Amino acid sequence: MKNNISSFPNGFIWGAATASYQIEGAWDEDGKGESIWDRFSHTPGKTQNGDSGDIACDHYHRWHDDVAIMKELGLQAYRFSISWPRVLPAGLGEINQIGIDFYSNLVDALLEAGIEPYVTLYHWDLPQAMQDLGGWPERMIVDAFVEYSDVLSRALGDRVKHWITLNEPWVSAFVGYREGRHAPGHTDLDEAIAAAHHLLLSHGEAVPVIRANCPGASVGITLNLTPQEPASPSIADRKEANWVDGYINRWFLDALVGRGYPQDMVDGFGNTMEFVLPGDLDAISVPIDFLGVNYYTRGIARSNDVPEVDNLPPTVFRGDEITEMDWEVYPMGLYNILGRLHFDYGFPAIYITENGASFPDIITPEGQVDDTARLSYIQRHLAKVNETIQIGVPVKGYFVWSLFDNFEWAFGYSKRFGIVYVDYETQERILKSSASWYRKVIKRNSIDVNI
Repeated sequence: MKNNISSFPNGFIWGAATASYQIEGAWDEDGKGESIWDRFSHTPGKTQNGDSGDIACDHYHRWHDDVAIMKELGLQAYRFSISWPRVLPAGLGEINQIGIDFYSNLVDALLEAGIEPYVTLYHWDLPQAMQDLGGWPERMIVDAFVEYSDVLSRALGDRVKHWITLNEPWVSAFVGYREGRHAPGHTDLDEAIAAAHHLLLSHGEAVPVIRANCPGASVGITLNLTPQEPASPSIADRKEANWVDGYINRWFLDALVGRGYPQDMVDGFGNTMEFVLPGDLDAISVPIDFLGVNYYTRGIARSNDVPEVDNLPPTVFRGDEITEMDWEVYPMGLYNILGRLHFDYGFPAIYITENGASFPDIITPEGQVDDTARLSYIQRHLAKVNETIQIGVPVKGYFVWSLFDNFEWAFGYSKRFGIVYVDYETQERILKSSASWYRKVIKRNSIDVNI
């Protein structure tokens, strides 16, 4: 018998997520090394308005108050990432104990507040010293990441029981090394493909190290997944949808479950893949305890390989509701991708590690932020999450993106995703309507609640 679609299973985890470079600030304090995002954002023309994460939400200095906000919201879990150069300024070698202590104190405060820490080891802020040696396209990065994982899991593994190796390796590899929109800003497809492989290999080599240092820990990886739909039933559009699906989704999913890299993509890339050595694919497909899913929207694929007049007329169109990121609001896409992950790939457990939306936020004269569009976005996506649970998909938790408004990468501070408003001048935090609603959702374990 099905449960009420508004209520979630007992034990479902309710959390929120952030990333180190987007909130911490203190970019060069207390022995922290430079990251590729420090270098990228300090380069003129790379970010909107020349914005950087130098101060961001000043979480490095305000974490006590931020944990108090999490407790006020009733969060059961908090997903945050470690700044690799804050812990290992050169990427490997000498440890910066002050950096370790920062995260150790944060973990202690979370646990004292009844909030379970979910630690992401890498959320895009590679030490610049590692990039100077070639970065992710070079194989040396694998040993460096394993060393970093060993240091962190030894330092925090007595208290942290949930580990995510990488956040969105597709973005790190292809947006950073092929499209150039993210640090380090390169535009080389071959570099990007090698980077993707070494990211996945770093994950595979780090998992057993984390498990050895943290017996009983749950270890996984987070992917950004975007289901693709052909714009028409034409062969050209269906081929395009399959190609984009391979580029964003299958390249990583197939490798993680032991299928290797999709041959159609290897052929299409035209890369010799000489950097894939014997044993690499086995290492990448090490069993994981869960897959993290970051979902925001779907893709509608229209072929450029045939003239528009020779293609079939489009039959699939974007909806009218679009976020500030120019992303279609499409909750059904989350339902579709979750079902695929379970029925096609068979991951043992799934967490929604990011889901949210950027909309314009206006502070009322009373000092309130009534973000009904964001609240509606989250509510409708959560409804689809619960529908997948009803059909047997093992979704175990949901982390809203994001806890705070923050530095949105190349968009700087022009986009706000938070359920907590941040005034970047004063660093004042204001709970938005979505935060007040989410607090009730957590308390009642149901999305059928009013503000």
